[in-house]
Amino acid sequence: MDSARSLICPLFTTRSGTRGEALTSRRAVESGQRAVLPVSVEVEQYAKEVLDFSSHYGSENSMSYTMWNLAGVPNVYPSSGDFTQAAVFRAYGKWWEQCASAPPPFRRTPKDFHSQDYIELGFEEPVYPTAVEVLETYYPGAIVQILACSHNHFSQNPPTDVRWEVLWSGEPTKMLTPQARQFSPSIKLISFPTNLLRLEVNSSLLDYYTELDAVILHGVKHRPLPALYKLHVIDINDVSDGEEELPDVGGGFRQGGDGKNQRTGNGYFDKLPYELIQLILSHLTLPDLCRLAQSCKLLHQHCCDPLQYTQLSLQPYWARLSDASLGHLQSRCTLLQRLNLSWTGNRGALTSTGFSSFIKACGHNLMCLELSCCHFLNEACLEVISQTCPELQELNLSSCDRLHSQAFTHISKITRLRRLVLYRTKIEQTAILSILTFCIELRHLNLGSCVMIEDYDVVASMLAARCRSLCSLDLWRCRNLTDRGLAELVTGCRMLEELDLGWCPTLQSNTGCFQHLARSLPYLRKLFLTANRTVCDSDIDELAANCPSLQHLDILGTRLVSAASLKQLLQSCPRLLLLDVSFCCQIDTRVVQELSGLFPNASIKKSFTQ
Repeated sequence: MDSARSLICPLFTTRSGTRGEALTSRRAVESGQRAVLPVSVEVEQYAKEVLDFSSHYGSENSMSYTMWNLAGVPNVYPSSGDFTQAAVFRAYGKWWEQCASAPPPFRRTPKDFHSQDYIELGFEEPVYPTAVEVLETYYPGAIVQILACSHNHFSQNPPTDVRWEVLWSGEPTKMLTPQARQFSPSIKLISFPTNLLRLEVNSSLLDYYTELDAVILHGVKHRPLPALYKLHVIDINDVSDGEEELPDVGGGFRQGGDGKNQRTGNGYFDKLPYELIQLILSHLTLPDLCRLAQSCKLLHQHCCDPLQYTQLSLQPYWARLSDASLGHLQSRCTLLQRLNLSWTGNRGALTSTGFSSFIKACGHNLMCLELSCCHFLNEACLEVISQTCPELQELNLSSCDRLHSQAFTHISKITRLRRLVLYRTKIEQTAILSILTFCIELRHLNLGSCVMIEDYDVVASMLAARCRSLCSLDLWRCRNLTDRGLAELVTGCRMLEELDLGWCPTLQSNTGCFQHLARSLPYLRKLFLTANRTVCDSDIDELAANCPSLQHLDILGTRLVSAASLKQLLQSCPRLLLLDVSFCCQIDTRVVQELSGLFPNASIKKSFTQ
């Protein structure tokens, strides 16, 4: 693949309005009438730059399978299949949600919020969008939302009043075929020009990784219609804590002129037990709860009860969350235990000052804090978290790749941590060793794609010595773990149920490290040895003999595993649900079909290219 692909300039094509359209438009203006179609130039452009994303399958130091492949013209389309030149997200299907390392879902998540990953793309020219085309080259159907932003990323002016509008939204779908397609849904008109698009995806229904090749933005430089429309935006800032304008409907009845009691307000609703009303309100989404609080004094009291806010997921409202939003919610969150701010606050909508103020006021009981892709975070924020949240057990900083390395040292003060996600962060060796020294209760640790850690053997040794109850460990794409470090790890952390060693090139089967792993981890349920070409039949035989609870196994890319050893594995591990044998030289499509017929409960993956 050409590593200079991201430097390719976007391709422009234009279509000017016809002379007849121009004359019609001019005559309409002169006669005071509204023109049907103004003179316009249609622009077609590919993405100039990948601005932000939540995850990718590739590494931080190459272009294979990375989100950066979405910049520029297509490299794969119209071909179908598994290509390194495509953009691929980190996960697919429901496998990851079923793992012990997956956190429980947040209550009150809106049913129409399906997004699990995102990517933001910058284009050269701001336009009023008329169409968006996404070239999907493998397992299409994951895109659930396309949004446009009013901010020009390439402008020298700081962002002010940044707006996001949904151009299209839908539900995750499972296509009948994994073949390539050109996805171009009907989009809404918006009242501002844009050169920043955001795609949100949900791959939970797909049988394999979805792959994207390019995105094309079509648009005109002048509004295609007069600005007679204003798209409705639900704003969670519309929350009032004052009661002076709220009607008092607690009376329920009033005396009519004929002497009869007439029904008013909420009737006997206020006669219900307080707990029952609270239970009813617990099924509302956050915006609905905020709106209901403005209806009357009784419901205002119920809607502002801190017991309604022990769990708070603001991720679905990332596009409009601000410091003011947190300020409005602050008085209601005094009992807050689980908070999800993932994806929020970028481009200045939420500041480190506003976040820190909220945490200082509401973080004393926090046990779970999700901050994935929160680029407003700085060292001061992590210091506030470490000082304010003594009960914190779960912290997710996934893809917070703009945090400076020294900021992570504060995490070592949160000694009750049980789950820590540092995927795609700039944490360095000194900080992670400090964390492992003091956070000895860790059960789940994700260090995937942490490229700044110099020696994973030292990290593995520290884990073995200090975190002996570790349940899951993700070392995806760690570059320097050796058989010595792995041996120490599995000897000291025998409770491991999940271990991701995908794309770890320094591990070699001929050292016996994988056989020792299988013999040392009797509770193993998930093992990824992705792209390790040295995995062989002896390793698979040891897994079959020692890991009866195995559910997920990825041995993509190995050349030395035979069909016979896989059959033995499937017989010995009846709970096996996922087996990826893509690019395994000895395992062809015929073998996959035969094994799938014999073991229908196992989903055996074999990707292809055309």
